[in-house]
Amino acid sequence: MYDKERGLYIAHCANGPLSIVGKMANRHGLIAGATGTGKTVSLQVMAESFCQAGVPCFMAHMKGDLSGISQAGKMSGFIEKRMPEFGIQNPEFQPCPVRFFDVYGEQGHPMRATISQMGPQLLSRLMGLNETQDGVLNIVFRIADDLARENPNMLLLDLKDLRAMLDYVS
Repeated sequence: MYDKERGLYIAHCANGPLSIVGKMANRHGLIAGATGTGKTVSLQVMAESFCQAGVPCFMAHMKGDLSGISQAGKMSGFIEKRMPEFGIQNPEFQPCPVRFFDVYGEQGHPMRATISQMGPQLLSRLMGLNETQDGVLNIVFRIADDLARENPNMLLLDLKDLRAMLDYVS
């Protein structure tokens, strides 16, 4: 839960709620641990807190257990039993907006990136280029960026565009 005075709720400890100041939150994070240590619940709590503060989050969770934050929660015996421990009186359950990504684009938002977005360094590594080839690719991207400023249709969207730009440069 997000509280303007306390910050973003992260967890509960012996001294009460544990929160972080939004401005101090890093842009990247990793939660790792053994099975059953609370990684998924920690991610859910953090995502809900950031969502309530208006901060979009991207979370990758292979099992899909985080999808539950898209629906408002419901009271259960387990929650009722733990409410006094957290000092919660009347919890307000609310859903958080989500967008599901799908590699194939069939059941969610398609996961794709343009060649321009990938950039020459990543592309060079993916293609296993040598130093000379890497240098040529950097020059091609620089020329493509210069041309795209004048004509947005010159962006490197896919490998066909990259091949055409290599032909142009050669």
